Amino acid sequence: MTTLTAPPRPEPATAPAPGGPLAASRVVAVFAAATVLLLVVTAIHLTQGTSSVGALDLLRLATGGDDEAARVLVASRLPRLLAGLAVGVALGFAGAALQSIARNPLASPDTLAVNAGAHLAIVAVAAFGISLPALPAGGLAFCGGLAAAALVMAMSSGGQAGTTRLILAGSATALALTSLTTLLLLLFEQATIGLFAWGNGSLVQSDLVALTQLAPVIGVAVVALMLLGHRLDILALGDDTATVLGLDVRRTRLVATLLAVLLSAAAVTLTGPVAFVGLCAPVIVRLLGRVVPGVHRHRILLPLSGIAGVLIVLGSDILLRAVMGGQAGVDIPTGVVTSLLGAAVLIWLARRHRDAGPTRRPPGGHAAIRSAAFHRTVLVVAGAVTVTAVVVGMLAGDTWVLLGDIVNWLNGSTGPAYTFVLDQRWPRVAAAVLAGAALAVAGTTVQAVCRNPLAEPGILGITAGAGVGAVSLLTFVPLAGVWAITGVAGLGAMLAFVLVYATAWRGGLSSDRLVLIGFGAWQGGTAVTTFLIVAFDPWNTGKALTWLSGSTYGRTATQVLPVAIALLVLTPAVATARRELDLLALDDDTPRVLGVRLERTRLLALAGAALLTSTAVSAVGVIGFVGLVAPHMARALVGGRHARVLPVAALLGAGLVSIADTLGRTVIAPAQIPAGLVTAMIGTPYFVWLLWRSRAVATTAR
Repeated sequence: MTTLTAPPRPEPATAPAPGGPLAASRVVAVFAAATVLLLVVTAIHLTQGTSSVGALDLLRLATGGDDEAARVLVASRLPRLLAGLAVGVALGFAGAALQSIARNPLASPDTLAVNAGAHLAIVAVAAFGISLPALPAGGLAFCGGLAAAALVMAMSSGGQAGTTRLILAGSATALALTSLTTLLLLLFEQATIGLFAWGNGSLVQSDLVALTQLAPVIGVAVVALMLLGHRLDILALGDDTATVLGLDVRRTRLVATLLAVLLSAAAVTLTGPVAFVGLCAPVIVRLLGRVVPGVHRHRILLPLSGIAGVLIVLGSDILLRAVMGGQAGVDIPTGVVTSLLGAAVLIWLARRHRDAGPTRRPPGGHAAIRSAAFHRTVLVVAGAVTVTAVVVGMLAGDTWVLLGDIVNWLNGSTGPAYTFVLDQRWPRVAAAVLAGAALAVAGTTVQAVCRNPLAEPGILGITAGAGVGAVSLLTFVPLAGVWAITGVAGLGAMLAFVLVYATAWRGGLSSDRLVLIGFGAWQGGTAVTTFLIVAFDPWNTGKALTWLSGSTYGRTATQVLPVAIALLVLTPAVATARRELDLLALDDDTPRVLGVRLERTRLLALAGAALLTSTAVSAVGVIGFVGLVAPHMARALVGGRHARVLPVAALLGAGLVSIADTLGRTVIAPAQIPAGLVTAMIGTPYFVWLLWRSRAVATTAR
């Protein structure tokens, strides 16, 4: 079964009514109002900038005003305005098409990793010193975005298997691609200078060359989608009905997908990834369906989404420059503002939606039942692997040492050179081991509480909150001590956790709603972190990228201590609640029948996971996938009982991060790859396999 012919599973938020009555007068009124609003926003946008040229100066141009105003308009403001118009239209059309194809309200160029794939393709070329014109660069971005979208839609059954599954598949793919992009930005910092800010969606244009080359591509794709509008209306009725009516479902879906990816790639090539415009614009238009019957018809939906996309892009740019000043439009990417808007829309959509897709099953539901002897054997082997990883981590690096050197160092009898090397190395190894164990225990807890085997602390916004807190302190108080950084990171994590938990609560806690809202908080936290970097410390992106990628570089014993304390205090507490975790992983009714105070237990368990995650982030930065991979591997080895899973997961997490850190320090020594990038590249294939396996299970069940 191909991804383009997967059985449909319509989502309520995107179930259009193409056959409903069309209120022509209301549709005309909506288009007229949208056009007037667009003209107003365009006029305001032209009056903003870094120069003193204002609205009156621009008005005087009609009567032959001064040359300075004309130069500013032609050289700076008009290219920026036209770029915003092109990107808004492209992303609005692309988002509407993708949501209709997938019948999923959260499908967009961002959640399908199209933007991440296109961004990686462009950065990869720039990293090797190759400068391409706009059209060839757009073609390369198209290939990267199409490959990413194909992978995500394959893992999520064409996007129709439920919003939670789509978000998880898209976030995993985007994280892996973003990790590769970040690695290139770090390794080729000189060749890719300026691409960090551009990678978050910047409307800054030096001329109209790129726009004039890409505008025809956008125009042709827009016209082609409009011509497909009637077929998309028929496709919205369901694959079976559409086939009976004579529609080639597979070809229609394929052509629409290609056009949507082409539009997204053109937008990325022009301005970088302007996040979540493709998500927000169609959602806003579909909300008009209550007052404007027939707005779901694609020949109305698509152009209105394009106009809404332009309003979002230009409105965000106006807001940014109005609040932060004209220079902020140059320094701070407009995509940061749209990311915050998109995060809010994601959270709002999640509160309205309840998903019951194939990801909602007990995390240990398919784990094998193992004997106690086998469990002890696994525990010993996992311990041996972790110890070996620690020893190799002490031996390996830009300077290799021998076991005898370590023994002499422990006895205090090494020379100054080896003493210096090992004194610098052991805190890094300890930080990797302890942070890995903390993230694994936190991930095991989160998966049990959410009853979602694909959840982890990062997807709940906890790591993003900790990252915002730590980066804020590093930015505004660069000389802050270790305990201050740990405290602020912990505060950020707990605030993010409280926000996600409170927002997800609605007469009870839905696991899927918790994951979707957490994803929105994660995206919002990442946008805030990016804002802090580019607005207040733009010349130190290497430090920030290293922090956001997870690195043990320069760690000291004092920085390791908070993680050790958190593990010593919280791990026994989690282990004590192993019976409750076993019950929480089953359903909501069984714990209540057996006397477990469900909401209180959930709250305390997630709070413990948040604290463990925050201390790990304060020690090594943001490291993803450890909280996902380690619990899964543990359950596959020893079964689903948390009394067995927790110690094995902790050992596997410690070993995984230690191995990733050692590889990052040695593969391209003396240069280094942050451990978080290595774990992302290790964890993503495993995550893809998990999604693909659960997809196969779901398909078989149908």
